[in-house]
Amino acid sequence: MIVRQFISWIRTAPAGERAEATRALARAWLISDLTEDDRAAAEGALLMLLDDPSPLVRQAMAEVFARSADAPAAIVQALSLDQASVALPLLEHSPLLIDADLVDLVATGSCEMQCAIARRMHLPASVCAAIAEVGTPSAALELIENADAELAPFSWERIVERHGHLAAIRESMLVLEDLPAATRVALVAKLSDTLAQFVVARNWLSADRAGRIASEARDRSTVNIAARSRGEDMRGLVRHLRATKKLTAGLILRALLSGNLELFDSALSELSGLPQARVAALLHDRGGASLQALLIRAGLPESTFAAFRVALEVSHETGYVDTAGGAARLRRRMVERVLTHCETDRQAAEPLLILLRRFATESAREEARMFCAELVAEEAAAPMQHELIAA
Repeated sequence: MIVRQFISWIRTAPAGERAEATRALARAWLISDLTEDDRAAAEGALLMLLDDPSPLVRQAMAEVFARSADAPAAIVQALSLDQASVALPLLEHSPLLIDADLVDLVATGSCEMQCAIARRMHLPASVCAAIAEVGTPSAALELIENADAELAPFSWERIVERHGHLAAIRESMLVLEDLPAATRVALVAKLSDTLAQFVVARNWLSADRAGRIASEARDRSTVNIAARSRGEDMRGLVRHLRATKKLTAGLILRALLSGNLELFDSALSELSGLPQARVAALLHDRGGASLQALLIRAGLPESTFAAFRVALEVSHETGYVDTAGGAARLRRRMVERVLTHCETDRQAAEPLLILLRRFATESAREEARMFCAELVAEEAAAPMQHELIAA
């Protein structure tokens, strides 16, 4: 009886009053102990209100039903397809929307709607993949910042590919502690390419020089990231480098000259197709023939074999670096030993000598920076020591 009176009254009531009455009816449907007939009548009235010309009425329904698993499924479905101001609460919260619904809404909805879906709790991998594939930058940013989103590695890569040139996207991703190493490297590549294009467009550097500087910066960052990667994360990084044609002899040599044996082993294992344990055993064979066979199988240039051999000899003498910071920097003594040998080797190719000279300059500058930083630290600590002695 009450529902019939409601239907009769609502035909002439103002929009604001209709919205408040609709809110009350929706709440009654959810929480009141209605008879079976009244419940059916209330649902019919709510279905009728889906055609109300005022969005305020439909918004009222959406806000009441947004978080409820007991809401009428047909009404939730209809409201989720309404204009953004009506649909947003349901897109962000409704447990009645299945994954297929959400994927379709990502593909057809506005930026606001995509962002609402990206904020959902326990967002499944399939919906994350849809946002990564077709979502706007704002939706991708919401997805990155959603700790409950199940982002698969390929979704991270797709976000980088589509939006990695945007500073906000890069900053949000790089602060994530569990971000895959391969994704970090891809972000660095996007940044270096963006900067290279910028300086070339301003005529500050030639395209060739900007490209070389960007390539060296990528390699430095890659070794830095690899120094903090282990296990499957490292293997994923190496697979990414190979797929993007960045697993070069220069990068592998840089890894060895930085004392990063895990990256060096993983790279040779990936290129040669041998298990990593087998690669490690061959590298510890002091005979030299095993190393040459491994490098040939990995497809590395013959002109680099001597550099790898001498670098390994120095590593056996001095030991490998066991800290992330140490494995991210070129080791000056090792670089200079390799460079000295190659400068007296008639078979050494000029590109290799140029690369090693750059490594030598880089390692010397890095060593000087560390030395100066230590002096400054000692100078700052000296007054405190004098005060303690005086006390």
